[in-house]
Amino acid sequence: MLPSIFGENLFDEMFEDAFDLMPVMGRRNPLYGKHGKNLMKTDVRETENSYELDIDLPGFKKDEVQVNLENGYLTIQAAKGLDKDEKDQKGQYIRRERYTGQCSRTFYVGDSVESKDVSAKFEDGILKISVQKAAPKELPGKSTIAIG
Repeated sequence: MLPSIFGENLFDEMFEDAFDLMPVMGRRNPLYGKHGKNLMKTDVRETENSYELDIDLPGFKKDEVQVNLENGYLTIQAAKGLDKDEKDQKGQYIRRERYTGQCSRTFYVGDSVESKDVSAKFEDGILKISVQKAAPKELPGKSTIAIG
């Protein structure tokens, strides 16, 4: 049994694949950290009247997340920026770094869904979206078709 702190294995980095250590592969993203690949994990469940989505967005704030509905597609976008400034005692820059990034997911929810049918709430790093189910269309009863 290996000790862990906050769900991370003590020996994670020791046994990583050699390709993971290459900065070209994008694994060492300073904006999202080494677990950036886990962004926007989504749970979707169906209830009697709606579909419920729980989207993990750790480290994001409410104003960094946007939800759009267009042509039957629900799009969730999250964008973030990070500035690092370090100065010496005289106020001259030693290093300046800026990182920006964004991630998004799109779900088809149907052409009959309108914005009034969708509600969203952001709480504790989790975006909770509820999409009301559209009322089923009723088929016409039996009818006779005239043959010409």
